[in-house]
Amino acid sequence: MKVAIVCDWLTGIGGAERVVYELHKLYPKAPIYTSQYNPEAIDWFSEADVRTTWLQTLPASLKKFLPVLRAWTFSRLDLSQYDLVISSSGAEAKGIKTGPKTLHISYIHSPTQYYWIRSKDYLDKPGFPKGFNWLARIGLKLLIGPMKRWDKQAAKRPDYIITNSSYSKENIKRVYKRDAQVIFPPVEIDRFKIKGTPPQRHGLIVAGRQTPYKRFDLAIEACNELKIPLIVIGDGPDHKRLEKLGGRRTTFLSNVNDHDLALHFQSSIAFIMPNADDFGIVAVEAMAAGTPVIAYSKGGSQDYMLPGKTGVLFDRQTSKSLARAIETVLNKSFNSDLIAQQATKFSDEEFRKNIKAFVSQAYADYSNK
Repeated sequence: MKVAIVCDWLTGIGGAERVVYELHKLYPKAPIYTSQYNPEAIDWFSEADVRTTWLQTLPASLKKFLPVLRAWTFSRLDLSQYDLVISSSGAEAKGIKTGPKTLHISYIHSPTQYYWIRSKDYLDKPGFPKGFNWLARIGLKLLIGPMKRWDKQAAKRPDYIITNSSYSKENIKRVYKRDAQVIFPPVEIDRFKIKGTPPQRHGLIVAGRQTPYKRFDLAIEACNELKIPLIVIGDGPDHKRLEKLGGRRTTFLSNVNDHDLALHFQSSIAFIMPNADDFGIVAVEAMAAGTPVIAYSKGGSQDYMLPGKTGVLFDRQTSKSLARAIETVLNKSFNSDLIAQQATKFSDEEFRKNIKAFVSQAYADYSNK
């Protein structure tokens, strides 16, 4: 087969980029089409044939300003010369053109967040550089109607849709009126496994990009209330506000390398996942270290959590609800081996195996139509 891979952008490291990386491992000769690529920010594709659009001439820092231009560009990207196109998209890449003989499978991480899932959050706190938020709000209000219509049409283009969780599957059905097959995203399980003598565990931990919807403030407030040490790992537009909320027992770490991140996960009593993420890779990374997770009951947690065995769920996004869940974890014993075993279901090897099986079946079905 002549295969191509498409993604929204490659300007940093995250769950969507890891999906593209694993697809590249499966199809190393397939070119990767994307709007913008920054090899200094993500060095996984040095051997790949990455093909950018004209948007590459614009600074990557303008990414948030470009959804209309990306939609226009991807919708005119003709990949009908390929037998198979796999797009990895949480935004506009799913809207590419393919011919009647091309099978297009799209791994849709979520209906486009800034139109459907968190449009209010983006309007309230767009997270643009200082002085540009007012412009972003005006742009969103003016464009959200037409762009929603384009996004729905773009979601009709793939022949098959894969997604990362039951939560995302429900959202895709609700917004796009399309069925999706759940294949969990790839997680680097081995990097977080405890090798040798387990370290002494102390304190709690929360990690990830610090944006308002991630609700790290709940973790800080709950730990302040309970007077429990909390390590907050990461950076982002909400960092300064979170620092002001932090108490004497709150430690902020912005630049943590992969090795130290694994050590922090392995030595924490529990990991806090206070938001409704589409999946929640970072929580599964903590589980791979044998660490129980305290997770909000909505979002991807319904797929990776075994309540009472791999951690505890809390039902309301309030610091009091989270504090009660923390107290439950502190007063309960967990089997670290069982938690780590549950995490193996989400390994990169499992992802590649499941994608390969899905593509094989879909291609056979498509060819017989």
